[in-house]
Amino acid sequence: MSLDFTLILSSVSDVAGNLLSSASEMQRGLSSYAHATRTQRDRYIWTLRQNDLALKSCLADNNKIRRKFGLDPVTADVFFAGAASSRDIDFFQSMASSFRDEFFDAEEADSDQDSASSFVSDAERREESDSDGGGVADDDDAEFGDGNDTEISIVVPVPAEPGRRLPTLATEADRAAVGGSAAAGILTDASKEVEEPPPPFESAGPSRLPSRPKSRVAVQRRKALPAPTVSMENLSILSILRNNVGKDLSTVAMPILLNEPINLLQRLAEELEYCELIESAARSDDPVDRIALVAAFAVSGYASTVNRPARKPFNPLLGETYELVSEERGFRYLAEKVSHHPPIMVCHAESDHYLFAQDNLLKTKFWGKSMELIPSGTVTTCMRNVFSNGRYLEHYGTMNITCQQSGLTCVMTFKESGYFVSAKNEVVGSVVNSRGEELVCLSGKWDDAIVKFHSSTPNNLQLLWRARPCPPHHPQMYGFTAFTVELNELTPDLAGVLPPTDTRFRPDQRLYEEGRVDEAEREKQRLEQKQRERRKKAEAAGMVWLPQYFELLLDPGAAEPRWHYKGGYWEMREKGTFEKALDLFS
Repeated sequence: MSLDFTLILSSVSDVAGNLLSSASEMQRGLSSYAHATRTQRDRYIWTLRQNDLALKSCLADNNKIRRKFGLDPVTADVFFAGAASSRDIDFFQSMASSFRDEFFDAEEADSDQDSASSFVSDAERREESDSDGGGVADDDDAEFGDGNDTEISIVVPVPAEPGRRLPTLATEADRAAVGGSAAAGILTDASKEVEEPPPPFESAGPSRLPSRPKSRVAVQRRKALPAPTVSMENLSILSILRNNVGKDLSTVAMPILLNEPINLLQRLAEELEYCELIESAARSDDPVDRIALVAAFAVSGYASTVNRPARKPFNPLLGETYELVSEERGFRYLAEKVSHHPPIMVCHAESDHYLFAQDNLLKTKFWGKSMELIPSGTVTTCMRNVFSNGRYLEHYGTMNITCQQSGLTCVMTFKESGYFVSAKNEVVGSVVNSRGEELVCLSGKWDDAIVKFHSSTPNNLQLLWRARPCPPHHPQMYGFTAFTVELNELTPDLAGVLPPTDTRFRPDQRLYEEGRVDEAEREKQRLEQKQRERRKKAEAAGMVWLPQYFELLLDPGAAEPRWHYKGGYWEMREKGTFEKALDLFS
């Protein structure tokens, strides 16, 4: 009997072992299948994205040719009508739909659209718009692009040929545009314009560019923030989303712990950290070197993001401004938030050798475990592993840089990492002439360096740009660079100079920078509520919101309006006449 019982137990053990082995095999098979499915899904999404970009590029090329022959540009529906069914068009358009404001500070779920720092009546606004023949249109007509535009304009001197006087900026529309349109009315990630003022470094009358600004007081800039990085250990993004299932995320107040102690106006100023590249381009006589340096400058703007994947900048209040006068870099910079729905930030910087302007309107897409931030539909920023501690940022897409004056084109490709790609943060590109002949190649990493070389001599490298190392204590400063650490500093030379709308006076951001999180959270809620009440009072009085220092204008020959600095800020700063500025923070 004992033997029989032993045999039975042995048989049962064998059966159980076989079942466990089969279960393990099945689990491995399911894991392999899941991995293959994810890979196939990612490839499918990538293919759809590339197809969408290709179709938009075709539309942009078609409209460019139409404009040359005096024809009006066409929309995507008209362009693709003969090649795709309406269902296909709807599908591609639906791929562009997204949550617009998930990572912006919450506002009420109103359908209001602030056209963006003074209130005027509807009648005054219509009268101004009619008299301008093209300025800021009514809200229904002010739609430009697809809520997806980032435009950067750079004006640099281009050396003249012997005996040839270059056209002036005020009278010529022949420009060099960096980052051609991805579609009609949609500007690419680094849309830069190189317009042609009189030849540089010659006496051609009074310069229209400002003299290099001089600080009244010598100041010692700070090397660290007042308090170390605030911990996010007790914060769960997943729990935030779980508690707000079914809600519009743009109406959900995100915890202040998701922020870093700068805002989007200051984030735009970070683009100028390596402005010496534009200075070098302005001094170069070689058009190939110029476009290569501009390309390196366009890439350098991403370097400051490498150690900052976990947090977002503060969303400025409507009418909030920020100035930066950098004597050592030789420029002065002004930014303003001109619209809240959709959120649009505009900036303008000027130097003795160049002008820089940019407007930024972000669009976001949420993919479950990753978040895409798309400023223009080309170079996309993606936050990977949103719900884990292993979050990191990745940039991928194509940046087109074209110089109409010389006919040169540079295409910079930000490569996306993946299962079969070992290199990270890689950027490659080339400069070609109007005949498609490759003149020079560019290569590097957006967080490290960009080099120039000829394909015939690939080992003969010329360094165009190298990122400056972050401070050794950058983890205790939200991953900031030394340049970023200085942006929110209120130095003695600014006393009595700044308008009350300047970001440096924003109390919730200042408290958060000092590590006083609970006080900062309360101030943030108070400021947002004050903004809501101000907007409601304006709406009840029939008033609309217009920017104080920028205006939306249609350039000659342009398909869509763009933001221009209309002047007045630096003159008021000099005279100390900011007393009529908005009271945003008290």
